[in-house]
Amino acid sequence: MDAIDRDLLRLLQEDGSLSTNELGERVGLSATSCWRRVQRLQDQGILRGRVALVDPAAVGRGLTALVEIRTTDHSADWLEQFTLGIAEFPEIVNAWRTSGEVDYMLRVLVRDIAAYDDFYKRMTQRVGFSGFRSIFVMEELKSTTAIPLDDQA
Repeated sequence: MDAIDRDLLRLLQEDGSLSTNELGERVGLSATSCWRRVQRLQDQGILRGRVALVDPAAVGRGLTALVEIRTTDHSADWLEQFTLGIAEFPEIVNAWRTSGEVDYMLRVLVRDIAAYDDFYKRMTQRVGFSGFRSIFVMEELKSTTAIPLDDQA
């Protein structure tokens, strides 16, 4: 990946709706050359897709909860059941396996506390855990989907 590829990725992270003509103008390439580079970045799996970012609060998902999950069962079967289980919950927008005292971390978007309580009840019935802790986000101080592309970040 060269400097032009990084510039293209920066631009696309800022505005995924830019045309190949606009991208090419900004990085000094023809639209065709730019399109080829973007296609190569997609083919290599570097550029995974282009999406529109939606404000959760504007669509009735104003409460964010971070959920810590602990388990005493670290078997492949449990992980498969957990993975299948969390796939059934559209409220879960991120799920990570983590190190340390917490085995898994979820980011959950819901309407309000009542909706979270409903989620909690359904989730704890679907998958067995040894610990389930909820942390509610009071204020978002930073949120970005942009990946740093240089060594200084």
